[in-house]
Order: sequence, then C-alpha cells, then structure tokens
Amino acid sequence: MYPLKFTNLYYEKVWGGRDFEKFRSDLPEGNIGETWDIACHPNGTGVVANGRLKGMTFNELIQDYNEDIFGNSIKDGEFPLLVKLINSNENLSVQVHPNDEYARRVENSYGKTEAWYVVDAAEDAELIVGTNGCTKEEFKEAINNGNVEGCLNRIKVKKGDAFLINSGLVHAICSGLVIAEIQQNSDITYRVYDYGRPREIHVEKSLDIIDFNLKPERLVENYQEFDGYKYTSLCKNDYFTIDKCIVDQVFETCSKEEFSIITCVEGTGKINYKDGSESINKGDSILIPTSLGDYEIIGKLEILISNPTI
Repeated sequence: MYPLKFTNLYYEKVWGGRDFEKFRSDLPEGNIGETWDIACHPNGTGVVANGRLKGMTFNELIQDYNEDIFGNSIKDGEFPLLVKLINSNENLSVQVHPNDEYARRVENSYGKTEAWYVVDAAEDAELIVGTNGCTKEEFKEAINNGNVEGCLNRIKVKKGDAFLINSGLVHAICSGLVIAEIQQNSDITYRVYDYGRPREIHVEKSLDIIDFNLKPERLVENYQEFDGYKYTSLCKNDYFTIDKCIVDQVFETCSKEEFSIITCVEGTGKINYKDGSESINKGDSILIPTSLGDYEIIGKLEILISNPTI
C-alpha cells in the first residue's frame, strides 16, 4: 500500500473566493468556497488520484481494501472523518451543528464537531466563536429583532491559530481566510443568521441545539524539539486527534493501527516509504494507510496529522 491522494472536490459558494489559486492549479471558475480533499460522503466522494489504485472511489477502497487502508476505523461501512479547505471572500453564515444524538434522530446523520486551523489570513481577519454570554431567551429575542451580531463573540486571528468547534457552539468563519477543517463526516449545518442573503434559516433547530455554556477552545502549541523537526499535540476528543509537526529536515515515523491524514499547511516536501516517494505541498491532504509501515517526511514544511479516535 502507499500514500493516497484524492481528486479535489470543489464547491462554489456565495461567500467563496479565488485564494486556492495561490497553491492549486486545478481550480474551476467561480467563487470557490470549499475543496473537499479527504471525503466519503453522499454530498461528495473522493476518487484516488495517484498510483495503482487511481480511479477507484472511496467506497470501493472501503469494500476492497478496508483493513489494509483503514484498520478498524470503519464502522457500519462509514468513513469517520472529512477534511476540507475553506476560502471565505465574504462572511459565512452564523451557524451551529448538532451533536450525534440529535443528528441521528432528526437527520439520520453523524453530528458535527470540527477543528479549524488558519492556513492564511488577511490583516484584521476574524472568527466568530461562541456568544458573548447571552442567554437562550436573549439570543432568541436578538434573532427576532435582527440584532444577532450584537450577541456574538469575535476573535481576531492570524495564520497558525486553531480552534475546536464542538457541536452546539455558535460559530462563523469571517472574510479573508483560508481554513483547514478536520471534522466528523457530516454535512449538517443550521444557519442562525446570514447577513440578509436569501437562503434558508433554521432558527427552531438552532435554538434546539445551541449550548450557551460552551466557550471558545483555542488549540495551543506546546512543542517538543527533536533532531530535524518539532512536534505538538493540538487536539484530542471523542472523534479525532490532531497533531502538528514542523519539519526542518526529516520526520521519521510509522503507520498506526488506524489511518492517518496528513495536511500540509505550509511549505513543500516528500513522503518516502519502502516502495516509493510521494510529493506533498501546501494545501495537500494525503491519507496514510495502516499497512504503509515506516515512512519519513523530508523538506521544509508544516503539517497537521489527523487520526480517528477509535
């Protein structure tokens, strides 16, 4: 087995932009808001783009190479994670995602807990993470009065900032950002407020699931220094773990009992393994199969390493 790349699945959005062109050459026309890069979902399923398995769909990999690629992480035939990049030329809607219990009962879906990593940021870029301490009744009144923005917690962000967005937490990506998002494999979003755009708003469902006690959770880097690289744990929850590695020369490691996803957020390099080599550049996400064995990443680059929690 070998490191797997997939076709980039691009989605045009009213708030999208063209910033992916800074590190991608295959961008279609339009305001592209999202690229789903490791995806096996009814709304977007990746196709292998490299090697002997090129052309196989994600579902075919699960059917034919389940344990070799995914170990024991596939439950009921469903891939647990979704990795995407988001480009916001304008503000996204203020929104919230359901937890597993609500999503299964109401939407027949996974819930959605996600993590954000700021890949690029314009000067004075912001994220909305949580509310400013208002109650459910105050927030409902603000929705009715068109004063939602007055209830939101805004945080100025820069390249390299990262946050955990638990299900039930009100949030929004504002303009001028490229975000790497690692999340549960779900596409359920309830919009609370959308800046007057003529799109559906989901007030009742949103108020059902917002947890007004949730606070912003910034992911903190606390590196250990090694010869040729430094490494830190960013996030661990019931659904996924995310580590960050800054490679200056070489990072030697091995595959695990579950698959890994490597997302390059800066720089360029190569993944060397027993039978070959695969390039990795800013914006790429590559799936490391469980059976790959020992491998090394060489170059000057910064990577996120995501694993399912099993």
